[in-house]
Amino acid sequence: MKTADFDYTLPPELIAQTPLEPRDASRLLVVERAGGKLSHGRFRDLAGYLRAGDLLVGNDSRVIPARLEGVKPTGGAVELLLLRPMPAPGEELWECLVGGKRMRPGVRLTIRGPMADAAITATIRAETASGGRLVAFQPPVRQWLWETGKVPLPPYIHHPLADPERYQTIYSRVDGSAASSTAGLHFTPELLVELRQRGVNTTFVTLHIGLDTFRPVQTEEIEAHRIHREWAELTPQSARITNETRLAGSRIFAIGTTVVRVLESAAKIALGYRPGEEIPEVGAWPCARACGWQAVAAFSGETDLFIRPGHRFRAVDAMITNFHLPRSTLLMLVSAFAGRELIAQAYAEAIRERYRFYSFGDAMLIL
Repeated sequence: MKTADFDYTLPPELIAQTPLEPRDASRLLVVERAGGKLSHGRFRDLAGYLRAGDLLVGNDSRVIPARLEGVKPTGGAVELLLLRPMPAPGEELWECLVGGKRMRPGVRLTIRGPMADAAITATIRAETASGGRLVAFQPPVRQWLWETGKVPLPPYIHHPLADPERYQTIYSRVDGSAASSTAGLHFTPELLVELRQRGVNTTFVTLHIGLDTFRPVQTEEIEAHRIHREWAELTPQSARITNETRLAGSRIFAIGTTVVRVLESAAKIALGYRPGEEIPEVGAWPCARACGWQAVAAFSGETDLFIRPGHRFRAVDAMITNFHLPRSTLLMLVSAFAGRELIAQAYAEAIRERYRFYSFGDAMLIL
């Protein structure tokens, strides 16, 4: 399938620059897969679309202050963006994006520490296949991160954020992401209480989000694209709740594409497939609801699952998501879930109705 099939033109003024207040004031485009119906509402009315016994699954990863300012040996400014920690005995090593030219292995940068006499040395160890760098920090930057770093915002947001917590979900708790799970930004404590009172259950997975997920796909054929690995976890408790929901005949609602990737990765593992191993999409696969098999299996580790049209969903019944960038793997994922033509219609409708797009934008509910 062509990457160009997932392109669209967005008027720049529809890119949301600031979040709405309160969080659940955003608009909600409801997409019904069965009949192709599109309807409009507000996120605060989400509870009306769920039933008692349904399960709402969120990503509890928290965005770290991953943007660091530093100085080159020449005295020029440089910026580093921490993507993920890497195993390295005896030193703290991170995969990073490093701005600037001539950032070759061996170059030493100075990171401004929380105090004038507490500088951190960042040594570039190697280049990565994706154009990033492996960077060693001495002393370990992790202990100074919240005093030294800044929460990174996507490059299409040009206004500073008055409150950094608005780029965190209210249920985030596990440090590790370089970007927010933006579908969850719409939830308020009051909305979660209302859902609980209606008998809707909640549980959480963890996926530490890197930036590769958000980048446009550069290959002409989407099958040639290789998505980078991200660390994820589905605990035994969350797996049990998910399987019990499936066996009871209730629905599993994923809050965001990251949750979809975790649950669908866990469904592959439940079938006996290893991460990175393709499942042959042929023949009939018995439904867990009918035969009593577990829908997902608990796991902890990296996933590189690239969900694109043709994927057979085994663990997710409905999805809450924001509007995604053209040619991105996220747009391909939602197109796999609802169908490329229906998603194209929904995006065209959202543009006509002047919805707000991307991280701080409005939401979509796919049923």
